[in-house]
Amino acid sequence: MESREKLSICGVDDVSGFDENLIVLTTAQGDLTVRGQGLHIERIDLDAGQLEVRGHIQELSYEEPAKSGSLWSRLFG
Repeated sequence: MESREKLSICGVDDVSGFDENLIVLTTAQGDLTVRGQGLHIERIDLDAGQLEVRGHIQELSYEEPAKSGSLWSRLFG
């Protein structure tokens, strides 16, 4: 991230949704939400997994991917 104005992200699998205040991305590490003002996707290359965002970036938050497996393996694994 550069001066909260430009964000370069690698490992992007998909863009779930976006508008000028919110961008939701799917990555190998889980869903990533970018919040801010005047956001726009400047460059996207899903084959390479790269994305560049410009605007006033205020927040980045990850949601961990759901764990798979049986209840027992999640409790005691």
